[in-house]
Amino acid sequence: MGADDGDRNGAAVQSAVSAELPVVPGSALGIIANPMSGRDIRRLVARASVFPNAEKTNMVLRLISAAGAVGVERVYLSTDAMGVAAGVLRAAGKRGPRDGRWPELEFRELDDPRGNADDTRALARAMRARGVAVLVLLGGDGTVRAAAPECPDLPLLPLSTGTNNAFPEMWEATVAGTAAGLLATGRLAGEAVTYRAKALRVRCGDAYETALVDVCVSTVSHVGARALWEVGTLRELYCAFAEPHAIGLSSIAGLLSPVGRSEPGGVLVRLGDGGPGTRRVLAPIAPGVLASVGVREFGALREGQVVSSEVTRGTVAVDGERELEFGPATPVTVSLAGDGPTVLNVRAALAEAAARGLLTTGAHYQEVR
Repeated sequence: MGADDGDRNGAAVQSAVSAELPVVPGSALGIIANPMSGRDIRRLVARASVFPNAEKTNMVLRLISAAGAVGVERVYLSTDAMGVAAGVLRAAGKRGPRDGRWPELEFRELDDPRGNADDTRALARAMRARGVAVLVLLGGDGTVRAAAPECPDLPLLPLSTGTNNAFPEMWEATVAGTAAGLLATGRLAGEAVTYRAKALRVRCGDAYETALVDVCVSTVSHVGARALWEVGTLRELYCAFAEPHAIGLSSIAGLLSPVGRSEPGGVLVRLGDGGPGTRRVLAPIAPGVLASVGVREFGALREGQVVSSEVTRGTVAVDGERELEFGPATPVTVSLAGDGPTVLNVRAALAEAAARGLLTTGAHYQEVR
């Protein structure tokens, strides 16, 4: 490469850096990367892809870079004992002047980490207290379900890195970081680019659980390994939303009666083999697993409607994991509510940014005709 090429490449880098948006004082973004997501028993019994922590580190780096480019002043990042935060710290120490602008980076460390969902809850509370405008979650359904109650009005951006990923979506981290950064800096208004998710409330005697995707009642008597595999034991499925392209139990409802994430209502499906003529659905209930599931009936689940389970003994799974055991003395009820977490819609955010020209500079261009 000649000197002129080097000069041109250097100028291109400087031009790219200079195109970054001005920093907005006080703007802050939070990132929680769950190092344990995608490591449960379903990795052993299905052909689920493995999401290594090294890739989570790379995702965090791309999120931070994008946030810096659109003017976020500070990023708070969770710490962990499995190398995600350490990888980010190493990369931060190797950055050069041509790598673009990064926000100020602050690591949030727990005083008493437990290695379970309590860590996610504590980190979400800590970041909310620090005033983040958007909280990015790298994990699966369980990660989002843990953080959501701690952030009732704080916009969440769940990115899929877990085993059960019906709620988090798969977005390239650079794109996701751009959307989150535009919202965190106030360049986009929350009411235009977020939606309020639905939630399923489960009561089982004195026990109470919340699901963001689905609730499944089965005849299995013990929680055990938590994951659901035997479709013959499933009896009732309640879905806050049901997408035909989803993976997991909600795909059963999605192939029968699709309902979008931000559309009103949900779906109730009663499962079982009623003999000859039983309607059956071939659904992707897990990675690599298309199961034929018998369906007795299905219909709409209205917001505020309280449904009592017809099953007298068994277990209740929330978002794909068994959590509650019940019997005749502890009947199960399920209801749909519209007060789930506030979620950033990446597609809507970037469409709004394009419509308003937030990421374009200069006026000397001509439309091709």
